[in-house]
Amino acid sequence: MSPRAADPHIRTLLVEAAARILAEEGPAALTSRRLAIDIGTSTMTVFSRFRNMAELHSAVREEGFSRLNSRIDELPATDDPVADLVATGSVFFASGVDNPHLYRAMFLDPPPEEDALGAGTYERLLDLVRRCLAAGRFTDGQDNLAPVWAAQLWSMRHGMVTMTVSGMLPSEQARFVLDDMTFRLLVGYGDDPAHARESIERGRVHAA
Repeated sequence: MSPRAADPHIRTLLVEAAARILAEEGPAALTSRRLAIDIGTSTMTVFSRFRNMAELHSAVREEGFSRLNSRIDELPATDDPVADLVATGSVFFASGVDNPHLYRAMFLDPPPEEDALGAGTYERLLDLVRRCLAAGRFTDGQDNLAPVWAAQLWSMRHGMVTMTVSGMLPSEQARFVLDDMTFRLLVGYGDDPAHARESIERGRVHAA
């Protein structure tokens, strides 16, 4: 057996290799033999970590959401809910651009049946929108609009990540567009334009 099979990080190596294969070649190319060759180990090592390729596919999504949520967890909770909302958007964008293969498995490929991994991430966004409403920053709506606005913010962020990882927009240009769209949405939700700009700058600093 290859010496790399004893690597304590072998599971992560397998997940990252699987994400790359899925993104570049599709599910048909994901086999235990291909994985073993890619990371220099044996098929026995693959099956000692995962029962089958379906379980490995799920692990790719789990890893992606785990990394994203860990980065969000590192953000400070401040007394400016709009800045906190912006910071999560910056982290979402950066996480997607930094992990394009994982991002594809998370948001572009069809999820396995009964997979609800993205629900928790969406709920976190929804909670932040409700904080902005409760703080009086979003004055042009009521709580029943919070899910709609969360979906709009999610779609905006997802679109910018997708355009960046596909090569349609350079990263810095996409960040500019993201900030501009965020500003226009915040003002549309009723936030004061000057306060919105201050919170966008503050949120970007917190996410850096």
